[in-house]
Amino acid sequence: MSPLPSRFFYLCLHFLVLYFQIQESQQSSADFRFYIENHTRISDDLSRKQVRIYQLYSRTTGKHVQILGKKVNANGDDGALLVVETETFGSHIRIKGKESEHYICMNDKGKIVGRPDGRKQECVFVEEFLENNYTALVSARYQGWYLGFNRKGRPKKGSRTTQRQQEVHFMKRPPRGREDPPEGFPFTTVTKRTRRARRLKARRT
Repeated sequence: MSPLPSRFFYLCLHFLVLYFQIQESQQSSADFRFYIENHTRISDDLSRKQVRIYQLYSRTTGKHVQILGKKVNANGDDGALLVVETETFGSHIRIKGKESEHYICMNDKGKIVGRPDGRKQECVFVEEFLENNYTALVSARYQGWYLGFNRKGRPKKGSRTTQRQQEVHFMKRPPRGREDPPEGFPFTTVTKRTRRARRLKARRT
């Protein structure tokens, strides 16, 4: 057997082994992404949940989101508290009214309703932090459908919402009376006006 065919044989064998290694690595990475996506979409009863209490200020109405049983609106006064259950795996949350104990949910038609049981995927939202310091809440089940309210405080259908709309922009506020006092800053900003005042004072003296 000549050396040329043997080299060709080993070269083909090398490329064949390399091909199977690449296929195996791609398959394992794809399976890992599939695992991550599926576990962020479902709740994990074994993981520890975090519970927060705050108010959800609506940018359009200037008031707060409140859950009145089956009805949800954004006409609540200061003091409309919400209990937010956060999953430790991802930013998935469930929002419940502190007094009504009903959860904010979105059905398959995009309608916002309040339900006493929030374990279904329709009651799970994902927090999106925007550049304008507001927060948007998108449905974990219906992609691209956001929690939003019009100027009258009525819920908008999820199919008619986008992230850029002011109706879906909210700001999380602590409960009334729990605001942290601002820290004192001993230095003042020097502006042209303050410089001019200092010069006039120095001339007078």
